[in-house]
Amino acid sequence: MLHECPPGPVGDFLDRFRLDERFPHILCPGCGIGTAMGTMVRSLAELGIGEDELCVVSGIGCSSRVPGYMDTDTFHTLHGRAIPAATGVKQAKPELTLVVYGGDGDIMAIGGNHFIHAARRNMDITVFVVNNRTYAMTGGQYSPTTPTHEKAATAPFGNCERSFDICFMARASGAMFVARSTTYHVAHLKKMMKLALTKTGFSVVEIVSQCPTLYGRHQRIGDGVKMLQWFRDNSVDVSKVEDPWQEQERFVIGVLHDREEVPPYTALYQRVREAAQQADSA
Repeated sequence: MLHECPPGPVGDFLDRFRLDERFPHILCPGCGIGTAMGTMVRSLAELGIGEDELCVVSGIGCSSRVPGYMDTDTFHTLHGRAIPAATGVKQAKPELTLVVYGGDGDIMAIGGNHFIHAARRNMDITVFVVNNRTYAMTGGQYSPTTPTHEKAATAPFGNCERSFDICFMARASGAMFVARSTTYHVAHLKKMMKLALTKTGFSVVEIVSQCPTLYGRHQRIGDGVKMLQWFRDNSVDVSKVEDPWQEQERFVIGVLHDREEVPPYTALYQRVREAAQQADSA
């Protein structure tokens, strides 16, 4: 490491990064991914989840570069394959806290089918989806979450497709815990992340994040600060709406779905293994 971290909370925070050739990072000025990454690391530190108890898995994209900056067990996989890779790690090492960290394109497009079936199986994995509504790393093409009519490098006259609601998809597919926050609401985001990390089963937090370099530029919103102000003005807490799934004017933040009754896949699979071993020895 390039320098010795100071003692106390700041030192504990910095100790969790690889402060070597990985830094300075590749993120653009004003990008929200750094905010989301820092908030995740603080959540892990405050929960007392140590580096030896954690594995962070990602695919391809700007958000998926995050595990490479962390000093813990990490797994940088193929495009869209973070969830099946994390599934394999969880089956081999069920005692680990498994976090999948990626963007809307990686997780909801090429990785969409894996997302659905991991939720259906109730894999004991926490998925943080950074939703900046664009394929940022490859030039600003529209993604599964780009709103209809909004512009992108591959939609200069507006996107004519309907967009995925990540949280709705997670709930419908069987996730145990579903929440949404933004990179403007940092304290709120940390609360949602900590709740997700302490749940058993498939947990999802959608992190609405700014990409001023591409998404913001195509929509002519302005810089990162302008985008954060837009998040502030166009979001509403779940406690202030009657039905979060029917809200049309603003996007809803908070815990949108929370259940406990379905056992995680790792527990069910272990029962099958034990039954097979008993049958084999009979």
